[in-house]
Amino acid sequence: MIYKKGLSALMITALAGCSVAQEDENQSSQERGVFERRNTAPDPADNGLAPRKAEQAYARIALNCINKQYPNKISHVLNSAADVAEPAKLTPVFYGCFDWHSSVHGHWLLTRLWGQDLVPEMDEEIAAALAANFTAEKIAGELEYFKGADRTAFERPYGIAWFLQLTTELREIADGKDSKAEQAKTWLTRLEPLEAVIVGNIKDWLPKLAYPIRLGTHNQSAFAFGLFLDWAARSGDSEMASLVRNKALSFHRNDQNCPMAYEPSGEDFLSSCLMVADLMRRVMDEREYANWLSDFLPEIPTDGSGDWLAVGIVNDPTDGKLVHLDGLNLSRAWALEGMASALPANDKRRASLLASANLHGNSGEESVRTPHYSGSHWLASFATYWRTRRGISASRGSPVS
Repeated sequence: MIYKKGLSALMITALAGCSVAQEDENQSSQERGVFERRNTAPDPADNGLAPRKAEQAYARIALNCINKQYPNKISHVLNSAADVAEPAKLTPVFYGCFDWHSSVHGHWLLTRLWGQDLVPEMDEEIAAALAANFTAEKIAGELEYFKGADRTAFERPYGIAWFLQLTTELREIADGKDSKAEQAKTWLTRLEPLEAVIVGNIKDWLPKLAYPIRLGTHNQSAFAFGLFLDWAARSGDSEMASLVRNKALSFHRNDQNCPMAYEPSGEDFLSSCLMVADLMRRVMDEREYANWLSDFLPEIPTDGSGDWLAVGIVNDPTDGKLVHLDGLNLSRAWALEGMASALPANDKRRASLLASANLHGNSGEESVRTPHYSGSHWLASFATYWRTRRGISASRGSPVS
């Protein structure tokens, strides 16, 4: 699918020309709708264009929601009446895609596809959208929000883990030599003050965390720890790496017989067991990890079968909680591949891990293009993370299957 330069120019003009801060406090819902429409990329399907490849569809989903303010679910501490405001004024960059964390990983999705040159026909459009949101003014608004009273735990740990994945992505692109590297450096420089506050909050929190958080939803610690470590490796923050590694080993080195039979619960989008296994490959060498995994998940088959782990079922994709299970299938897929990548090449469990990953990933991807916003506003990010092998490529030299 080819995007004409005229569309890109239109997007640059429309996106860059908007300042949330300049909007009237009393604007009507009708005016707000106009604001959102002019800052939301048009869907090529509406124009009768050719079918899209998966990466194009995922980019379109993110472009359609990063500036879509409503519906919106905010987790917001009110310190006074002055804190009563619409999401775009509270967090001027990451207010779309239904909630802060989904907006963050929607921006990550676009950055990932753009930086990996996976949708070159959309490069100009994506760059225009990112440039319009990664402005110094808007990022200052995000920083001001994080510095507010009683907000040190805001979006901890899930949302802030995705934020660090976003800055990790920008650092990798900035290491290049092309024009994208220069753009990435500019955006990263603007985001670094917010990154510093978030990293400081994490470093303050980790020593105080007495127990792992084993939920299958946002508060889970294992998933976040994995992204924290990937960020620390790319940024060179040895203090963060040490804090997370020591905490992971303290929490999980002696874990045994993780109860996979109890998974999933009805609203999981992260596996409590598999995310721990995906984390521990980052802090153990190959031999130690292989032995640890034997104790942690002793029932992984060695016959190459993939159906040993049942794919999650969603009975109502319009239900924002039940649709979590589509995300579980995708996050299981990347965890299973990550586990396989860290085992010796001759380990007989690898084939079954990869077969199950394939079943889960394919099922999850089928759900991404749902017309229901309950899932579409976030599932594309999970599909992109799996499809581009992000967690594996970011890790210490583990062999890729």
